[in-house]
Amino acid sequence: MDLKKTALGIELGSTRIKAVLIDEKHLPIASGDYEWENQLVDGIWTYSMQTIHTGLRACFAALREDVKTRFGQELTTVGAIGVSAMMHGYLPFDKDGKQLAEFRTWRNTITGEAAGELTELFGFNIPQRWSIAHLYQAVLNREEHVKDVAFLTTLAGYIHWQLTGEKVMGVGEASGMFPIDSSKLDYDETMIRKFKALTGIELRDILPRVLTAGQSGGVLTESGARFLDPSGTLQPGIPVAPCEGDAGTGMAATNSVRVHTGNVSAGTSDFAMIVTDKPLGVHREIDMVTTPDGAPVAMVHCNNCTSDINAWVNLFSQFAQAIGAPVEKGQLFTLLFRKALEGEPDCGGLLSYNYFSGEGVTDLDEGRPLFVRTPDASFTLANFMRTHLLSALATLKIGLDILTRTEQVRIDKLTGHGGFFKTPGVGQRMLSAAVGSPVTVMETAGEGGPYGMALLAGYMLWKDEGESLADYLDNKVFSGAKAVTVMADAKDAAGFNVFLTRYRKALGLEKCAIEVI
Repeated sequence: MDLKKTALGIELGSTRIKAVLIDEKHLPIASGDYEWENQLVDGIWTYSMQTIHTGLRACFAALREDVKTRFGQELTTVGAIGVSAMMHGYLPFDKDGKQLAEFRTWRNTITGEAAGELTELFGFNIPQRWSIAHLYQAVLNREEHVKDVAFLTTLAGYIHWQLTGEKVMGVGEASGMFPIDSSKLDYDETMIRKFKALTGIELRDILPRVLTAGQSGGVLTESGARFLDPSGTLQPGIPVAPCEGDAGTGMAATNSVRVHTGNVSAGTSDFAMIVTDKPLGVHREIDMVTTPDGAPVAMVHCNNCTSDINAWVNLFSQFAQAIGAPVEKGQLFTLLFRKALEGEPDCGGLLSYNYFSGEGVTDLDEGRPLFVRTPDASFTLANFMRTHLLSALATLKIGLDILTRTEQVRIDKLTGHGGFFKTPGVGQRMLSAAVGSPVTVMETAGEGGPYGMALLAGYMLWKDEGESLADYLDNKVFSGAKAVTVMADAKDAAGFNVFLTRYRKALGLEKCAIEVI
């Protein structure tokens, strides 16, 4: 294999770090991963820097081993590399590169005061998880480190900096730090000035420089190569694409960068991204971000999706082991997801809330996973599993209704990707029931973000002169892609609406649980 005719995408997701290597046909040919989980430390959802370094290197080592097993050669180089990670959050450094505060992830809901003030100041929705909200909350809290901040970045921006020495990032990732002016493909200058007038902080001095898909993000340095691969096998000099967030890589992985297309990424969190052709009103539930090439995108982001499902599957796994009939975890997920298809459309009166953490769309700063039922509810395994699948989509549906009903945003195509869609036909059908439109899932749906980042690295490497990202994806990546489109039947859609009405009505249960537990 000619390693220089490959592109590598690495994504640091919420529960897994994964690397995907693609060939010139844009097909995955090798992969590696590392499982991890965030920690709640002193009220802050975080990953330690040591865990970030260890996990990234372990993931790359697994990829290197996979290449050696499959092709009998060492992974000494690739044509291009791209890194992505969970968007948003807070990683501040001083002028000497010293980390000034623990990594505060997207999952935190501790910046409500700052987000509210900035939304009013800018006339633009600033969600709690955005980097600028974290920075301003630190200002409001009079945190000692703020005066020393010389560089503020995200997890993807940090890894990119370590690999290349460049303090840059892709426009999609940057749009989760601070609002972007899509006409200029840069931070909104008016809002930059307003923030300086408010705080005295010159953001252009501390934020990463904005790049768009296809531009060079630098090259892998000697120290960057050792950072990623301490074995010394990987060689420096490899072109590196601008880093992106998981929203942008999801759009690339699902061919959803054209106007009126959209995708739903569903894993630990879930979010819908709809590319728009018009400005929208200010809604607390809707984030305005961008595609990797800078087009405006309306984003409905929910902090909670599959964590509660995973917890219940783990419980069933323990039961299987206890009775002497252990089942491989992947098989168990498939079995239980398929069982949900047998459930009643409205889940037979069962109800659950999957809130491991706070949820901005429903205005909750904390979470308590709940499962409740009335004595006469139909308590079957099928209804139980279906309840948890619909619960994983309920908050997303509340936000999407604002887009489609209030703002009249048109969605011509909706594509699903991520672990929620890994069992064929199940999550896809549930999402279709929720949104009332067809949902497409491609054969690469399980690859998700790292595959999308590999495609963005490939675009930088292999695009024709003047070729747009949308044209590249249409003509070179997905023209012959295998995909399945599903439309839920009327019973499923009606059942979801009944479930959602019950879900909205009983939200007080979740609020009460937060107060008393």
